[in-house]
Amino acid sequence: MKSTELCPRLQKSMDIIGRRWTGLIIYQLLQGPQRFGAIEASLPVSGRLLSERLKELEQEGIVLREVFPETPVRIQYSLTDKGRALESVIRDLQVWSEDWITEEECRSESSASPQ
Repeated sequence: MKSTELCPRLQKSMDIIGRRWTGLIIYQLLQGPQRFGAIEASLPVSGRLLSERLKELEQEGIVLREVFPETPVRIQYSLTDKGRALESVIRDLQVWSEDWITEEECRSESSASPQ
């Protein structure tokens, strides 16, 4: 009989990337380092939830939060090596979605689900 138990590493990675907005935050940061406001402006996510997800990604070692001692203080987010290693996964998901998800499905999903 085959074991149906998931590999703990796969389960952990799916738990991280599968959280709402996390994949899109990583996708946005693949474009390069960004400030909070730029990330927030690019995604339809609340500031509170974005802040929470960025902290989680920082704790996982996927995102680096850099504070620049300027006036006013500048905070910038970027992907670590661990985060950049997800690029092929995120890009493959993008290709898959373009092949298999219709525009209509996107519209109905976005109008039906809150942040």
